[in-house]
Amino acid sequence: MASVALNSTEVEVLSFETLQGNCYFQPSRRTNVKEKELSSTEARRTLGRIDPSRIKSWDIARPDPGLLERLRAITDPTPTISDVFDNLGIVGRVVGAGVLRPTIPSAVIVGPAVTLRNALLCDGKSVLERAKSKVIKQAEIEAHNLSRPGDVLVIDGVKEFSNMGGISADIARRQGTLGAIVSGGIRDVEHGRNTAFPFWSSERTPVTGKYRLETVEINGTIEIFGCVVAPGDIVVADSSGVCFIPHEKLLTVVEACEATVTIEAQRVAEIHRGSSFQEVFAGALNGN
Repeated sequence: MASVALNSTEVEVLSFETLQGNCYFQPSRRTNVKEKELSSTEARRTLGRIDPSRIKSWDIARPDPGLLERLRAITDPTPTISDVFDNLGIVGRVVGAGVLRPTIPSAVIVGPAVTLRNALLCDGKSVLERAKSKVIKQAEIEAHNLSRPGDVLVIDGVKEFSNMGGISADIARRQGTLGAIVSGGIRDVEHGRNTAFPFWSSERTPVTGKYRLETVEINGTIEIFGCVVAPGDIVVADSSGVCFIPHEKLLTVVEACEATVTIEAQRVAEIHRGSSFQEVFAGALNGN
């Protein structure tokens, strides 16, 4: 499989596999890939779309890959995670698919968040003037430049305009980004589907944001429909919606999800055996 290089780091093109009836997007296993630690000078090299001071963190904390694999083993993960959040007292971390609609309904992604915040561009110029000047301040490409295989881009975006489109999706997929969660508009939906790059977004629009928006922050704490998301928090998205797991709670959530799955599997087996309602839900009646 071909590899690409950015900031002196080679990554492989994203692949996906079918697991338990869902399309789980994840980076290819990397072989013979040379990756070096970025020096302070290299790490602070941007592509010119954003002032370096607006990048709040040049890297994010990434979790134990084994924990992410355990989450991927769960069928329909977001409902299970949502239930676990209730039991653990974790609030304001779930957005339903009626709000953040998936462009590829069968897609499931699990990975750490690279965060980005956009705002309306207020420089007193018209769209025509900006288009003629060819100055673009919408800078999700800068987030792609910082991403590593397995990351998920989360955009606190702007309504009515596109915060990310097809060419950007091509770049993100090439870098190994699993998908994007966007509060606001996206476009080129069919392009994204053909590229096998899934979005979960609140709007779809043909109107470009490149002459209307500016990226004001990368890898800061953002808010997505009431959910506070920090860089490195774990994003789980499927056909039911999106969950944001606080990175410091990941192990606790994974263990609770596995326990929940075990209990529910036992109940399903009882149903298929023809057990009575009392037998099926005996544990539930006792608080289990």
